[in-house]
Amino acid sequence: MRSVGVYRNKVLAGILTEGDNGHYIFRYDDKYFADSSAPAISLTLPKTSQEYKAEHLFTFFCNMLSEGVNRKLQNRVLKIDEEDDFGLLAATAQYDTIDAVTVKPIAI
Repeated sequence: MRSVGVYRNKVLAGILTEGDNGHYIFRYDDKYFADSSAPAISLTLPKTSQEYKAEHLFTFFCNMLSEGVNRKLQNRVLKIDEEDDFGLLAATAQYDTIDAVTVKPIAI
């Protein structure tokens, strides 16, 4: 099992977890959820106290990944399997992303 903290403008918004079975769970942090001024991280992941579950990495997070030659270069340099979207997300979306959302690996 692997997890990343999902941050919006450097504030913990939730936790994204890849289960051992290859399924994914995203859950908003209780404090972030309770803050009425804190927006959802995505239109496809509206704020709720329940978990989101999926058999594939959520589209919102896939869209944070590089594509084409850049992705292949990142996979090769970082020694990450080309099919490991979660691993690439954890390694590359920590600092310089297009949106206000970043992710940082955490230990569970």
